Amino acid sequence: MPKIVDHSERKSNIAEATWRVIIRQGIKGATVRNIAAEAGVSLGALRHYFSTQQELLEFAMNLVKERVTARIVDIMQSELPLREQIMRVLLELIPTDDSSMAEMEVWFAFTFHLKTAGEMPAELNDAIYPLTVQIIDYLNQQGLLKPGLDKDDEAERLYALIDGLALHAMLEPDRMNKQRVTRVLNVHLESICRSGVER
Repeated sequence: MPKIVDHSERKSNIAEATWRVIIRQGIKGATVRNIAAEAGVSLGALRHYFSTQQELLEFAMNLVKERVTARIVDIMQSELPLREQIMRVLLELIPTDDSSMAEMEVWFAFTFHLKTAGEMPAELNDAIYPLTVQIIDYLNQQGLLKPGLDKDDEAERLYALIDGLALHAMLEPDRMNKQRVTRVLNVHLESICRSGVER
C-alpha cells in the first residue's frame, strides 16, 4: 500500500528547512538547491510544492506569523488573569528563547529581503502594530487604562517598545534576557494601567 503523504506537513517541513538555511547562511544562501538539500527532498519534489523561490519564501515567512498568532490566540483563550495574559502575549513578540530567536531572525531576514526587492505582499506586513492597538483597546474596554491617555499614542508607544526590545534581545541576548524584558514590560504596563490590572 503506498504511503500517504501529508502535503501540508511536507510544505511546513520545507518551510522550516528554509528557516534553518537562512539562520546559517543568510537570505542569500536560501537557494532552492540549498533548501531542498536541507529538507531532504529532490529539487523536483520541492518545485512540486513551490513553483518559485519567491513563493517558498513567502510561505515560510507566513508560517512564522501563523505560529506566533496561534500561540497568542491560545493565551487569550486561557483562564489566566488579565495581567498575565497580556504579559505572555507581549513576550510572544520578543525573542526570549532559542525558538523565538530563530523565528525573529528569519522574520527580519525575510522582511528586509522582500522590502528591498519591492515585493512585500500586503498580507505579510508587520502584524504587531494592529495587535498593540487591540491590546490598548482591550485595556480601555476593561476599565484598566489610566484616564486621560490618548489610545493612538499609547498604541504607538507600545509598538515602539516591543520593536525596540525585540531588536535588542536579538542583538544582545545576554543583556536583554527574558527577566530584563519582563521587568521593562511590567514597568510600562504599570505606567499606563490602573492598579486593577492585576485582576
